[in-house]
Amino acid sequence: MKAEDNLEKYADPAAYDERHGGFAADVEFILEELGEVPARVIDLACGTGRVSIPLVRAGHRVTGVDLHEGMIGRAREKADSEGLDVRFLLQDCRHLDLPAPADLIVMSGNSFQHFLTNEDQDLLFEAVRRHLSPGGRFIFDTRNPVLHELAEPDRYEESAVIGGRSVRELHTETYDPVSQVLRCETETIDGDPVRRDAISLRYTYPLEMERLVRQHGFEFERRYGDWRRGEFVPGSGQVVCVCRLI
Repeated sequence: MKAEDNLEKYADPAAYDERHGGFAADVEFILEELGEVPARVIDLACGTGRVSIPLVRAGHRVTGVDLHEGMIGRAREKADSEGLDVRFLLQDCRHLDLPAPADLIVMSGNSFQHFLTNEDQDLLFEAVRRHLSPGGRFIFDTRNPVLHELAEPDRYEESAVIGGRSVRELHTETYDPVSQVLRCETETIDGDPVRRDAISLRYTYPLEMERLVRQHGFEFERRYGDWRRGEFVPGSGQVVCVCRLI
């Protein structure tokens, strides 16, 4: 699957902001890691600027990169409305081409799972390495594969508020243990016709991640079970990786 064919979930940037815009634990974590000295930061898969914009408010120089034109457009609108100097660029993170290296590269929102193949993951790490200053860091999160949760297809319903309206969402999730990809399909019931979208997400196991990090010239500084710095244990639903370029 091409990366540009896996973006249905982001068709409505305003609705994405409405649902996810209030999450701030990753922003707080990243600001703590940066400290008070202004730094150069690249925010990969930046979406609507949820992470980039607060970093700029704190005095850091930020470049946001995303593959989705609509998400980048909304990020620019938000930054412009506050008079903030943020460079938002439409690029594929696997083929990153920026003029200056960064002290820190971040990737939040479990965006690492969009890199579905070993080749995609390799290209991402190579791009990150090329764009980091010596000793720079790469901080990213991804869902941790918990086998009993992935073993059987899951179907569930939940309510959501989109555009001020309450809607029903029916989700079907099916995991392929060979490709390690979870296929998530959603039917949104909000009148007629029913809206459908889907997304594919790659799961990476802890030892795979350790090898990937070392293979590309990084070392783990720390690893957490969430953005609140909880301990990473086998049953953690998430892993936050803090890697340094060797």
